[in-house]
Amino acid sequence: MGVVTLLSAFLPATQAWTGKLIVDTVVRTTADGMTPSHGLLAVLPFLLLEFALLTLSSALNQGRTLLEHVLHSRVAHSINATIMHKAQALDLSYFENAEFYDRLQNARRESDRRALSIVNMGFLTIQNVVTLASFALILLAFNPAIALILFGATMPLFIAQTRYSGLYFRLLTWRAPEFRRMVYLEHLLTVDTTAKEIKLFGLSEPMLKRYQDLFWEFHLEDEKLAKRRSVISTGWGLLGTFSYYGAYAWIVWVTVAGHITLGDMILYITLFRQSQSIFQGLFYNLGQLYESGLFMTNLFEFLDLKPQVETSLHHRRVPRPLTQGIEFRNVSFRYPGEDSWVLQGVNLHLRPGEKLALVGTNGAGKTTLIKLLTRLYDPTEGTILLDGVDLRDYDLEDVRACIGVIFQDFVHYQATARENIGFGQIDALGNEPRIVAASERGGADEVIASLPQHYDTMLGHWFSEGHELSGGQWQKIALSRAFMRDSEILVLDEPTASLDAEREYEIFQRFRELTDGKTAILISHRFSTVRMADCIAVLKHGQVVELGSHRELLALGGDYARLFTLQAEGYR
Repeated sequence: MGVVTLLSAFLPATQAWTGKLIVDTVVRTTADGMTPSHGLLAVLPFLLLEFALLTLSSALNQGRTLLEHVLHSRVAHSINATIMHKAQALDLSYFENAEFYDRLQNARRESDRRALSIVNMGFLTIQNVVTLASFALILLAFNPAIALILFGATMPLFIAQTRYSGLYFRLLTWRAPEFRRMVYLEHLLTVDTTAKEIKLFGLSEPMLKRYQDLFWEFHLEDEKLAKRRSVISTGWGLLGTFSYYGAYAWIVWVTVAGHITLGDMILYITLFRQSQSIFQGLFYNLGQLYESGLFMTNLFEFLDLKPQVETSLHHRRVPRPLTQGIEFRNVSFRYPGEDSWVLQGVNLHLRPGEKLALVGTNGAGKTTLIKLLTRLYDPTEGTILLDGVDLRDYDLEDVRACIGVIFQDFVHYQATARENIGFGQIDALGNEPRIVAASERGGADEVIASLPQHYDTMLGHWFSEGHELSGGQWQKIALSRAFMRDSEILVLDEPTASLDAEREYEIFQRFRELTDGKTAILISHRFSTVRMADCIAVLKHGQVVELGSHRELLALGGDYARLFTLQAEGYR
């Protein structure tokens, strides 16, 4: 791009000078009475030079187009990959904050286009400056006042364009929440996971109306701003046009007066015309650089976000096997920006190889406790110890590598069955025996046996030849994914919620076998399940209100006994 820019910058002056030589040669040969053939021979070298310059110009234009195409693809990929990498480096707290999504929307909007624009406009600005410098050497020698008039007449247009670039940027930035709502509504109306409910509840037209209302609300503001920009730009553009024709009249008068040759007149008129357009192009490019720079600040502000949960500088490794286990010591937590406590004063000690069940109503803080253990968040108060060492002193990635988790809202990966299980331990994705063993432990082996390509069957129906599973089948896949992980600690959050009674009974009859040698934490609303744990913690309003074995808690006659009795009554 640099080479193309420099060559293109010197072409206009060279072409204009070549045109002057052609005209002056024609006039001279005519005045000298040369024959047409001799006159043509005299002009021929300059004609060939002009042909070469035009060919070079065409080649440079094609080269610029090719380079822009290649750059656009690479820049877009680089920026999108950088945004995704940054997003994955940020804490879960960002993803549970609406302001973060506004920032993400602003960072992603037009970033690749604006980045390429900065590259292109930067090179074009350099080209325009170099071209104008070559013109200036000629124009200033002829009449400095004319050069200054041509330059000054374009300044108001540049100032107006820059002002409206700032207004347009602010309009798009302010509208980030509305844009996100439009994207969300478009998602609701076009994906399989929502199609059934949208149709059955008759939500298609109301949702589409909301989408269109949001569009028109923004569009009318944008249209109003664009009209004002066009009117102002047209007005100031006329000033530049008047200055050009004033200079045009002056050069004609000087030629008629005999002060310069006809070739000089052609040269200066060409330079006047091109100077005018290049000045306008230069200021337009600077305005675009300014506007694109404003949009890129959104990207840079997003990339400047810092994770709150950071890995230890000591890079301490988690001991394997654990010898002291896990301890929650006076742990309290509230989500960023919230006043209410989700957990308060939690004290728990889980020894290596023990099985702990967490019980409580929705919102009691069970899943939040797991988020703290996996360092998706850090405690607001208190400490979580792993083998007697603060969890924050370990390498973050190593902490997560030693914990296998299946959340109740596990992901349905639109990928092969093999990948859906193998993602539990990504570095073992090619280990077929391990994948098969994990699928057998989680109960996915029966599901996979019924699939047309077995482990190579594409799951979900977003892609061709995909095979959709039932909720229970997906849960077996997710459970197998958790067993795939080479972990010291296994966390199962409602692992059998979608399984039939027979499969649930089978899995929990084998619960100890499946978790043999591992410290396990189980969250479940089914008391037939949790009774198999060594210890049961009952959470209520973010606090541990009861702690003990199934027998001990029944004998206590508290919340656990009451809930167990209510559930047992429901099965009679």
